[in-house]
Amino acid sequence: MKKLSNCFWVLAALLSDVMCAVAAWNICDMRWGIRYAGYSAPVWVGLLPAIPYALAAALCAALALVFRKKAA
Repeated sequence: MKKLSNCFWVLAALLSDVMCAVAAWNICDMRWGIRYAGYSAPVWVGLLPAIPYALAAALCAALALVFRKKAA
């Protein structure tokens, strides 16, 4: 169970890193698009794809805690 807990901790960390990268990419793309391509969406719309990543990372962290307690 401890190995499974560690795997979920690693997965949660990877998901949070990917979430940050996706959000940064979308924000930069939206700023470029607003300035040069005439996008009409506000910049905060670039953060919306981060919601599923945040939920998945929270779920993985919760599962890691559950498996850690079962291992103890």
